[in-house]
Amino acid sequence: MASHEKFNFKTLNEVVEKVNSLGVNIKFSEDLSPLHAEVKVGKRIAPNAIAILPMEGCDSNPDGSPSELVERRYKRFAEGGAGLLWWEACAVVVEGRANPLQMMLTKENMPQFKAVVERCNQSAVARNGKKPLNILQLTHSGRYSRPEGHKGAPMVPQHDPVLDPRVGLAADAPVVTDEYLDNLTAHYVESAVLAKEAGFDGVDIKNCHRYLLSELIASHTREGKYGGSFENRSRFLRQTIRAVREAVGDDFIIACRFNVFDAHPYPYGFGCDQKDMWKFDPIEPMALVRMLVEEGVDLLSNSAGNPYYIYPQVTRPFDLSSMGVPTPDEHPLESMGRLFEFTRQIQKAAGDVPVVGNGYTWLRQFLSYAGAANLADGSCKFVGLGRSGFAYPDAPRDILLKGEMDPKQCCVTCSKCTQIMRDHGRTGCVIKDSEIYAGFYKEYREEASMREKSFQ
Repeated sequence: MASHEKFNFKTLNEVVEKVNSLGVNIKFSEDLSPLHAEVKVGKRIAPNAIAILPMEGCDSNPDGSPSELVERRYKRFAEGGAGLLWWEACAVVVEGRANPLQMMLTKENMPQFKAVVERCNQSAVARNGKKPLNILQLTHSGRYSRPEGHKGAPMVPQHDPVLDPRVGLAADAPVVTDEYLDNLTAHYVESAVLAKEAGFDGVDIKNCHRYLLSELIASHTREGKYGGSFENRSRFLRQTIRAVREAVGDDFIIACRFNVFDAHPYPYGFGCDQKDMWKFDPIEPMALVRMLVEEGVDLLSNSAGNPYYIYPQVTRPFDLSSMGVPTPDEHPLESMGRLFEFTRQIQKAAGDVPVVGNGYTWLRQFLSYAGAANLADGSCKFVGLGRSGFAYPDAPRDILLKGEMDPKQCCVTCSKCTQIMRDHGRTGCVIKDSEIYAGFYKEYREEASMREKSFQ
């Protein structure tokens, strides 16, 4: 491992030299034509190979319907020209909301979702000539549920001595029952049916970042039919995919964004060596990919790590960490290389099922060259942009029409968008969208500081 370093590159050659000196498997191509290619997803077609990954704004209306800020965000994404918009986490039950303003699709507010999806698609067509595919991410926040106020209400499938104290969970607190999980599948089905009615092209059964389903698939210590063996730990995901498919039919996309590697100690983490949590064990992650393909999932997106814990670089390499998070003992390019390798292995195991890669944002204006290289050699089918979308929603359009990104508009990976979330606020890019989010950053930081003082 090399020391952590902030981004300080002026040319692509400088980036390549650094990659070579680190011995990281990251390639670059100045032929950006692979980014222009259409991508078949199930029975639908994305107009290009750039995706906006799910980035939660924590800013829906209290009933879960899209607020003005939500519509503004997705209209900007739609006009930005990406071929695939992966809409943010949408809770399937009230108790599974990660915050009181998390998106939630219901029978009552479905018409509002439908209207927003239609307006966003119209904006995309007006500006770019084509509409993107729209995937809605369905979630249960599990350990990180906070449906009311500022105090968490964690729901866990197993206890974890590392994470339990961080959410104030007692060692003898009850875990979610098999009966609860049995009944939860129906809520995913209901949300998927409503998403189809609202005009989405598909849904994601979210299985990443240590939320309920992600933690469930790592529940080695859980007893009963949903714990212990891999077959049991993957049971909920399998039964839910099957139930959703039966309800929505074959022409609707079922996706899964899932963790490959938790960077968390056994027996509480997934994809990790039993003796060394920083060593990737591919056996179960690749079994999971094969299972998802066999179940007819149309689209995959890999991620890793736990954004709520102290190793967020496993999920998103950065220049500056959010408060309380230590500087990593590795170079951001090493973090990127690990994510790229995960995607490479998953796409190989998935065959023709497209995989959306991640981890690109730290490269700023040079990310399109890495993305083009990964597409060209079959390492993925989509290049996914996360925080970059908050900062620079027009990046896909600039890449496709101009052949380059504007360095002045790029995300600087300062983690301020993450900090707003940690402070229980509505989030976006504090630096590049400062007219709205600089004020939010200050407001929520002050409120969080006051809460911290009151607990001392």
